[in-house]
Amino acid sequence: MMPGDAVLREDFRACLDSLLDAARFRDYCPNGLQVEGRERIRRIVCGVTASQALIEAAIERRADALLVHHGWFWKAEDGRVTGFRRQRMARLLAHDINLFAYHLPLDAHATLGNNAQLALRLGWTVTGRFGEQDIGFVGVPPAPTLAGALAQRMEQVLGRAPMLIGDPAREVARIAWCSGGAQDYFEAALATGADVFISGEISEQTVHLSRETGMAFIAAGHHATERYGVMALGVHLAERFGIDCEFVDIDNPV
Repeated sequence: MMPGDAVLREDFRACLDSLLDAARFRDYCPNGLQVEGRERIRRIVCGVTASQALIEAAIERRADALLVHHGWFWKAEDGRVTGFRRQRMARLLAHDINLFAYHLPLDAHATLGNNAQLALRLGWTVTGRFGEQDIGFVGVPPAPTLAGALAQRMEQVLGRAPMLIGDPAREVARIAWCSGGAQDYFEAALATGADVFISGEISEQTVHLSRETGMAFIAAGHHATERYGVMALGVHLAERFGIDCEFVDIDNPV
């Protein structure tokens, strides 16, 4: 395919579904094509969440498709298309833009996923997996470090100050991590023998678990830890199909 050519929507979907092994995952939302738009795709916009702001950015850039990590139609949410849901969908449909979303498949991918890309940017070597559906990753830093220094390094790379629970002077030779809202994986991370568990979010009980078990916990931000998977995926697709792809980062402090 030559640069500037269009890819058929069905070929684009099939490629993504296969690349991310979407059918393997038990998820909280449908993965793949969530809203059908035009048949031919030349320009895509990537982002973390299919928010109104990202939709408007896609419209402004005349995108044929929007590719996100957090899409729509979550199991626990109200399924009625009213209010902000109607507004979001109306804008997509009016501009004939496809919406593709991949949740757990994009967390888990061995090279393009959120956890793999987080390791790449921080220089960690992946040595294993843990947790339900092998979503969580285990690895080692470039050299043994301290929990406080690790948190500082993450702030430099992610551009967001993380919350460290535990002793900043704790030695860290083994790291367990899972991007986004994976604080409930704490006990599974503890079973890996890691010195620290890193996720995006933190819950009230996570603090007590960290204090009582001695394993440090770093909450580095849900959005901050899940930017890089969809970014890497977009670059991959642009190279594979010769289409335009732009990552748009809609600021989110969480």
